[in-house]
Amino acid sequence: MSKRRNEFEQAAAQQQVTGGFIAELWGFLKENRKWWLLPILVLLLALGLLTFLAGTSAAPFIYTLF
Repeated sequence: MSKRRNEFEQAAAQQQVTGGFIAELWGFLKENRKWWLLPILVLLLALGLLTFLAGTSAAPFIYTLF
């Protein structure tokens, strides 16, 4: 039991180098072959960007798109 615990503590103590949320998400999509999620994420990002821009001085330019 102590050997398992020691291995666990060593693994927990190792510093993981990650590139952030986007890199982790890309790794997940690549590893698990969840490519169908990509269009959904792009659409959500586009909607978030439009929502953000609607609250700025760029709002009159966005309304002309629709």
